[in-house]
Amino acid sequence: MPEGDVLRLTAERLGAALRGAPLVRAELRWPTAAGVDLVGATVRESVAYGKHLLLRFDDGRTLHTHLRMDGSWRVYRTGTRQAAGRSPAVRAVLATASWTCVGLQLGMLDVLRTRDEPRLLGHLGPDVLGDDFADRLDEAADRLATDPGRPLCAALLDQRTVAGLGTIWTAESLFATRRWPWTPAGDLDHDARRALLVAARRLMVRSVTAGRRAGLGSVELAVHGRHHAPCRRCRTPVALGSTAGPGSRPDAGERAIYWCPSCQAAP
Repeated sequence: MPEGDVLRLTAERLGAALRGAPLVRAELRWPTAAGVDLVGATVRESVAYGKHLLLRFDDGRTLHTHLRMDGSWRVYRTGTRQAAGRSPAVRAVLATASWTCVGLQLGMLDVLRTRDEPRLLGHLGPDVLGDDFADRLDEAADRLATDPGRPLCAALLDQRTVAGLGTIWTAESLFATRRWPWTPAGDLDHDARRALLVAARRLMVRSVTAGRRAGLGSVELAVHGRHHAPCRRCRTPVALGSTAGPGSRPDAGERAIYWCPSCQAAP
């Protein structure tokens, strides 16, 4: 599932394509939004909150989408073959006279009043990449230990704790701070939980910065996706477990967790 850094870059690209010009085409191929007419509306801002995308229009409405596992947004020149949006995978087409944004395999789509956005997002924790994250850092650290016996890896992946982290940046943040992924969240004091969240933000900001320059996936990862490869710090083979425990394998109900058994030894 795309994580907060991907969503932040996607929001920037959608905003660059659509902001400031009225829509000349708007097709929402979604049962609950099929009758919504956005033609003539102008995108005022395009923002991401955690793993959610919000296109806010000048008429007081918001188009909310979530990519889930397979979704994506692509930008094409209006009038090109790709901009036609004929694929059965297309869930939304938004076009100005210059640019067309095509939403493929979207996992969620809603049109609501902008003032009602908290109804959809109010249950989420602070956005790791949010401009206000420094102000909400103590709140996020407290949320991380809401269930003191919960493993850190599971607590970080819970969007009610903080919004935007997935398996990639959860694993990378735990590696950066040398934390065993299954350490009970309550075993860390408040300052240690803050440090873990600061590391998560630092890594994701770096990914966004690199993505603007060189494209997604341009940041070298330390552990995620490197099962059996040597740890970049100590050369110990990287291990693979899941949120259920270090000896389990990911399945439909558990998320993959990569870690270094030496650098992140159990307490």
